[in-house]
Amino acid sequence: MQIELRPLGADDIESHNAGEDEQTVRWLTGGRGTVETTASHFATLADNLAAGRGKRGFGVWLDGALAGYVDCDPGPADGLADGDVNISYAVHPWARGRGVAVAAVELTCGFIREHRIGRRAVIRVEPDNLASVRVAEKAGFRHVGDVESSAELRPDGTPAVLGIHVLDLE
Repeated sequence: MQIELRPLGADDIESHNAGEDEQTVRWLTGGRGTVETTASHFATLADNLAAGRGKRGFGVWLDGALAGYVDCDPGPADGLADGDVNISYAVHPWARGRGVAVAAVELTCGFIREHRIGRRAVIRVEPDNLASVRVAEKAGFRHVGDVESSAELRPDGTPAVLGIHVLDLE
């Protein structure tokens, strides 16, 4: 099994959008992508990667097939301190349960280190998202507390509570 990260482009839009399911929408995106919104998002990520700033995202490739998405964002967010970099990810349903998310997180941590983006990687996850909690644990992150989100909501409209999982990169 070979897992790698690659920048996403126009040729990946259809496969990326096809990999979104109810879990991806619930835990990460809040809605399904369209060709237009996904193309715009990929263009922003490419611009940020070229400029070495902001959120940078990648496709997660498993044995040559697009199996998911991962990004790292040094921007401010609930539960982040100066020098923290938030990591978000999603794995397409066909690739779940195979260690893809853990490998993608580990590769992203390597990218953050290599490019000196931050001192600490953070995974912010709702405690009910047991699969992502397990990813954080398996990737060596430690839970340091919870924070009520000022931007993310539960399906019932109440603020989401996010578990803060951290990994020191220095």
